[in-house]
Amino acid sequence: MSNIGRGWKVLSAFLLMFGLALILFAVFGSDGKNDEFKPQDEFKLESWIPIKIGPIDMSINKAVLYLALAAIATILVMTWIARKMSEQSADHRPNRIQTALESAYDLTNNTITKSNLSDTRMAAKWFAFIATLFFFIWFSNMIGYIPLPTSAHTVDIFGVAVPTLALYAATANLSVPLVLTLMVWFAYHVQGIRSQGFVTYLKSWVPAGVSGPAAVPIFFIEVISQFVRIISLSVRLFANILAGHLLILFMAGGLVVLLGLPALGVFTLPMAIAFFLFEVGLVATLQAFIFATLTAIYIGGAVTADH
Repeated sequence: MSNIGRGWKVLSAFLLMFGLALILFAVFGSDGKNDEFKPQDEFKLESWIPIKIGPIDMSINKAVLYLALAAIATILVMTWIARKMSEQSADHRPNRIQTALESAYDLTNNTITKSNLSDTRMAAKWFAFIATLFFFIWFSNMIGYIPLPTSAHTVDIFGVAVPTLALYAATANLSVPLVLTLMVWFAYHVQGIRSQGFVTYLKSWVPAGVSGPAAVPIFFIEVISQFVRIISLSVRLFANILAGHLLILFMAGGLVVLLGLPALGVFTLPMAIAFFLFEVGLVATLQAFIFATLTAIYIGGAVTADH
C-alpha cells in the first residue's frame, strides 16, 4: 500500500507540474528561439582592469576575483584552525568547534596524507602542502556556487549598470586546475629525485621483477603515464565543475530563455535546485578530496623505491 500511495503522490506532483506548465504556456505563450542569449558568455573572461606586461596578459577579471576570494578564505580559515587547535590543545572538554576542527584535521592529515604516505617524516613534511591544496580547491568550488555580481549581463539601477548575479568558479577555467596540477607534478618528481637519486628514481618506474628487454617498453609506458597524469588530474577537476555550472545555468533559466518557453521553467527549476544541492553537497568536496588524495598518492609513490 505504501508503494501505491507513493506512486500516486509522484503522479499527482507530475500532473500538477504539467498543469501549471500548460497554464503558463497559455498565459505567456512562446517568444521563439532567443538568438541573442549566449550561455557561453557567462564563462567569458572580460578584462575589468587591463594590465599587460609585454606579451603577458595580467588583466584583472572575474577569475582573478574568485581566486583572490578562495586564497583569502584559505589563509584565514587555516590560520584560525591552527590558532584554535593550539588554544584547545589543553582543553579536553569537547565542543562543536573543536569537533569540526578535529574532523577537518583528521581528514587532511590522517585520511588523505598519512594513509598515502607511509613515511611519517615525509607525511609531516607534505601535510601543509596537501592540506592547503584541499582547502584552496574546496573554497574555490564552494565560492563558485555563491551568486555574485560578475555576470556579463547588466541591469540598470538608478542609471548605474550593475552586473546581474551569476555563478562562476575559478576551477571551471582550465588554466587554474592546470597550474595546480603542474605544481603537484613537479613537486613529486623533485621529491622523488631528492629521496632516491635521479637514476634510482627512474629505475623505480619499472616494477620489481621486470628486467631485460621487457623493461624498456614498460619504462616508456610509465613515462607516458606520468605525462597523462597532467591531463587526467587537471581535466577531472575542470570538467566536473564546469559541467555542474552548465547544468545549473541551463536548468535555472538558461534553457527557458534560449527557447523562449517560460512554461518549461516548471520542469527545469526543480532540476536546477536538485543539481545545485548535489554539486554543493557532494561534488565540490569530492573533487577537492580526489585532487588532494591523488597528490598524496603521487608523492608517496615517488619516494618509494618500488612503486
